[in-house]
Amino acid sequence: MTPIVGQPVRVALVGMGRMGRALEALAPERGCEIVARLDTVEMARGLSAADLCEAEVAIEFTTPASALANTAALLALGCPVVVGTTGWNHDLPVLEAAVRRHGGRALWSPNFSVGVQLFLAIVEDAARRAREVAGFDVHIVETHHAAKMDAPSGTAMAIGERVEDGLGRTVPVSSIRVGSVPGTHEVLLDAAFEQISLRHEARDRRVFADGALTAARWLAAPRPPALYTMRDVLAPMPSLP
Repeated sequence: MTPIVGQPVRVALVGMGRMGRALEALAPERGCEIVARLDTVEMARGLSAADLCEAEVAIEFTTPASALANTAALLALGCPVVVGTTGWNHDLPVLEAAVRRHGGRALWSPNFSVGVQLFLAIVEDAARRAREVAGFDVHIVETHHAAKMDAPSGTAMAIGERVEDGLGRTVPVSSIRVGSVPGTHEVLLDAAFEQISLRHEARDRRVFADGALTAARWLAAPRPPALYTMRDVLAPMPSLP
C-alpha cells in the first residue's frame, strides 16, 4: 500500500505488547510518527504531559483492568485517545463520563478492521431479511488465540447487537480459544435442508493496527468533544438494498 504523504501525526502508544509493536512497525507507512512509548511502569507511576512528548493523539492497547484508568489519565492531560483494549464494554458509561468531565475526544471500537465494519452492516441486513422467512435458526461463532482474555469477544457482542436489531431477538454466541488465531467471526443461518454462513477472518493482526492508525489520524483532526466509534471514522458505510 502507498505510504500516506504529508505531515505525520504524532502518536503516543500506551501498551507495548503485540499490538503496540504492530502499531509501531506500521506507523511510518500510515502517516504517523511514534513519539512516546508508554507501558506498565510509566502508567503505574502516574502520567505527565512530558511523558506524551507533544503527542497529538494516543492509542491505548493494554488490559481490561487498566484501560479505563489509562484513558482517563490521557483525557485529563488533554490528549485525544483511541481505545483498542477490549473486555471492558460493560464499563462504557465510565468512559463516556470521563469524556464529558474533561471535555475531550475518545474513540473506541471492539474491532478496528475496516472489513469488520462492513461485515456488521452485512449481517444486520441478512438478519433483517431472515426475520421475514420462517425456519432459520441463527448462531454466532467466534474464534481467537488462546491468550485472549475476554469471551465472547467485543466484536462478537457487536455482531450480536446488529443481528438482534435485524432479527428482533437475541442469538447465542459460541467462543473458541485456540492457538494463535487473530480473529474469526461467523454468523450461521441454519434451516432444515440448507445453511447460510457469513464469515469474516482476520489473517494478520496488522489489520487491527491499520484501522487503529486510521482512527488516530481521524481523531487527531479538530473535532467536537465526544466519544466516537469506527462508524464515525468510516461513515457513510455503503448502503445495502
